[in-house]
Amino acid sequence: MPALCLLLFVVISMGCQSDKTATAPQAPQPKAINIGLIPEQNLFRQMERYEPLAAYLSKKIGMPIQLTVLPRYGNIIDNFVSGGLDGAFFGSFTYALAHMKLGVQVLARPEDLRGVSTYHGLIFVRKDSGISSIQQMKEKRFAFVDKATTAGYLLPAAYFKKHGVDYTTYLKEGYFTGTHEDAIYDVLNKKADIGAAKNTVFERLALTNPRIGNELVVLGQSPRVPENGLAVNKNLNDTLKTKIRRALLDMHNDPEGTKVLAAFGAKRFIETTDEDYRPVYRYAQEISLNLTTYDYRND
Repeated sequence: MPALCLLLFVVISMGCQSDKTATAPQAPQPKAINIGLIPEQNLFRQMERYEPLAAYLSKKIGMPIQLTVLPRYGNIIDNFVSGGLDGAFFGSFTYALAHMKLGVQVLARPEDLRGVSTYHGLIFVRKDSGISSIQQMKEKRFAFVDKATTAGYLLPAAYFKKHGVDYTTYLKEGYFTGTHEDAIYDVLNKKADIGAAKNTVFERLALTNPRIGNELVVLGQSPRVPENGLAVNKNLNDTLKTKIRRALLDMHNDPEGTKVLAAFGAKRFIETTDEDYRPVYRYAQEISLNLTTYDYRND
């Protein structure tokens, strides 16, 4: 009998160990989800756009969602490092950087009311500036947005490199405005001679300010890249990731969700993967930029 008991104990113990091995422990579910927003436009307009969406998602997943508009693009990556954020609506370049450095996982991105889920960067000047080519940009002032933006930095950096120009010595001044909106207005109001920004912000502002369409002219544009998508910390609870993704992808089938989408300026959210960012990765390679070591902090 003692031998039989010992055998049963060993078998039971092995079974328990097997169960522990088969089922990996899930990351604990947080009490609230902290989502960061890049400073695409000023703080109040950014919160005004995203707060109804956050309230809708909070209701659907049964957990509060807190929004934080960060003062600059690179702060999103810094806040993931410090553990302050669970997710963020990343621009295409900030996502590529955060994915390579931190392993964040993208869930979904919006389609606008025309069914477009991408954007491109623009380089623009005032119509009365006398600038129509890169040769005429010498000793001029250029308004970049941030070193961690596609439209506000990668595009002009690639534009100058393509023409064999080192913009750091070619321009009279190159500075960072912090938002796409400010880059547009700095050129419009003659603080800068040339600017770069994303087309969606440019077009949105032009709807309410006719001066933008009447007084500015576009000289160049980048390839299309994914619109700002929601990506989350790789360690976020898997069940929670699934709930958030499902709530976003099903919004357009819900009457309440369609109202929130309309206010957000979107038709629906679509599933998004890292593969959708291949144009950004290729763009970075073209200017010999290593995403894993790139210093995204503005000088």
